[in-house]
Amino acid sequence: MVAPRDLAARFEAYGDWRRRLTASVSRLHEWLREQDLADAQVDARVQRIVERLQQDKLVVAFVAEFSRGKSELINAIFFADFGARLLPSSAGRTTMCPTELLYDAACPPSIRLLPIETRSKDGTVAEFKNYPDEWMSYPLDLSSGERMGATLARVSQVKRVPVDVARSYGLYGDSSGGDLAATLDRRDEGFVDIPCWRHAIINFPHPLLQQGLVILDTPGLNAIGTEPELTLNLLPNAHAILFILAADAGVTKTDLEVWHQHLAGDDPAAPGRIVILNKVDGLWDDLKSDAAIDAEIERQVQASAQLLGVSPSQVYAASAQKALLAKVNGDDALLARSRLPLLEAALSNKLIPAKRDIVGAAATTDVHALGDMVRSVLDARAVGLRDQLQELVALRGKNQDVVGHMMDRVHGEKESFERGLARYTALRNVFTQQTNELLDTIGLEALRSNAGDTRREIEASPFTRGVRNAMGEFFRKIHGDFATAARRAAEIHDMMRAMYVRFAKEHGVETFSPPSFSVLKYQKEIERLERAYNTHFNTLWNMVSKAKFALMRRFFETIASRVRHVYVVANRDVEAWLKAVMSPLETHVREHHVQLRRRLDSIRRIHRASDELEERIGELDQQCAAVDVQILALTARLADIDFIIEAADSLPIAANA
Repeated sequence: MVAPRDLAARFEAYGDWRRRLTASVSRLHEWLREQDLADAQVDARVQRIVERLQQDKLVVAFVAEFSRGKSELINAIFFADFGARLLPSSAGRTTMCPTELLYDAACPPSIRLLPIETRSKDGTVAEFKNYPDEWMSYPLDLSSGERMGATLARVSQVKRVPVDVARSYGLYGDSSGGDLAATLDRRDEGFVDIPCWRHAIINFPHPLLQQGLVILDTPGLNAIGTEPELTLNLLPNAHAILFILAADAGVTKTDLEVWHQHLAGDDPAAPGRIVILNKVDGLWDDLKSDAAIDAEIERQVQASAQLLGVSPSQVYAASAQKALLAKVNGDDALLARSRLPLLEAALSNKLIPAKRDIVGAAATTDVHALGDMVRSVLDARAVGLRDQLQELVALRGKNQDVVGHMMDRVHGEKESFERGLARYTALRNVFTQQTNELLDTIGLEALRSNAGDTRREIEASPFTRGVRNAMGEFFRKIHGDFATAARRAAEIHDMMRAMYVRFAKEHGVETFSPPSFSVLKYQKEIERLERAYNTHFNTLWNMVSKAKFALMRRFFETIASRVRHVYVVANRDVEAWLKAVMSPLETHVREHHVQLRRRLDSIRRIHRASDELEERIGELDQQCAAVDVQILALTARLADIDFIIEAADSLPIAANA
């Protein structure tokens, strides 16, 4: 087995960084509990931060037409340490269905396969993941590379079915373009070969997968065009997309279709888009000099970049087959000639740091929002204690009448505050009413009704114009929901901001500015889904056929599923925002009430026994000092978390050798 290379080492360092960051956040939470500064809102915020860090994944999608060497490239980059081919790789089409490689410690090593027959149902692949009984599961024998390879080879299985069956699955239409079924076999007229499986999930305890890497292995244009889950969910959510070409074929028409229709997006030059010109060993020629071979490879790179509309710096030439052979045999010279280390360096130095920056920025925002909330409580507590201290210091040398007068004044403040609580209660009722209206606007019931109406209209009008109108109305209602949600969120924000200003003015505390809520990210995702629908509509309805209609309906079900996910996330975020808006006011009200009671109690004690004045002043001095220590400790703990987020990676020794 070869030593860990830089890509694996950097990914290991990234995983270690996430673990250290998670532990630091957990230590902060434990300290808050010890200091009696944690409440339900703090607990919920910490839980969200920790869950995001623990569940963080880095998804890398490999996309290519068949015979481009995609599976071999995955083997060479990620699984050469296994000493054999993990994924099947041979001439022709080997990956017949989208395949996810990941590791879930809760499940045994296995391959789970979703039968192609599920395409006759309306459920999406994401939905079927919740129902294990729909999948066929086969254990992986990790002790035998041969037996494991045989098990994984199931992803390339096909079956022969009547044309009508293939058409009902959306795999065969009136022309071969965009179909996943094989061309009609004249020797067996009326039958075609189709994939046995719709989706595969390989659960494998590889070190990189254990660190949170997820590899998405996708078939080419045909599979992408017929499985909406790829177009609308898996590929758009991948952190990096590696598009594989073959040096012996160049950029073909279908390569261009895959790139422009599904991968390039609005910004083909985005950091997560990488093009690999594979099989450059076909250009190796013993009759040519190394310089001549390198020049020919560079010409291929330049030509490919020009056709795809990307910078040549995004295109990497490599020989996956030679790289895998070199890694297995420990042949460093062959590995260097395969050019794979250059690609691995790009993934290591660009992809992983970019992912870390995103996760670190999100963690910084979340942790400091938590810190600000706790700091506001401590600041309010410090102000209250110092006010009490000043009051009591002012009583030194005063007679009982002065003490009694002050007691009456504080008692009056307390009664006035408690009468003001009625206004707070009224605000709480209005807030609850507006909250319910906001959540109803983007509630799942409203979406369910909208989707149901659209589904019925599509089924009743299997023609281009009817479907267009139904889908247009579907998206129009969704845009209307989020526009209304934005307006109602703004009304809640303005109401709460005014309340905070009034509370601060009346009670002499620092004004808190409640956070606003933006629906932009949900609107952007809906717009992306609408663009994807419009892009594929023309392709799917270039001719009216039962197969195209079945596929259009499947696209709608996938779109509806993705929209539902947007609504679920929006509801979760709205609920968290509403708590963030109201919780500080609740805390300030509670803290101010406590401080008033303590002030009144102190003065009463002093009124009864004047010798308690100095004792109480001493107690308040200690409490003020204790709060100051808490504020400094909170600042230090937040700084510790910032240091972990910003510190350079500590790579394993083997990677630095």
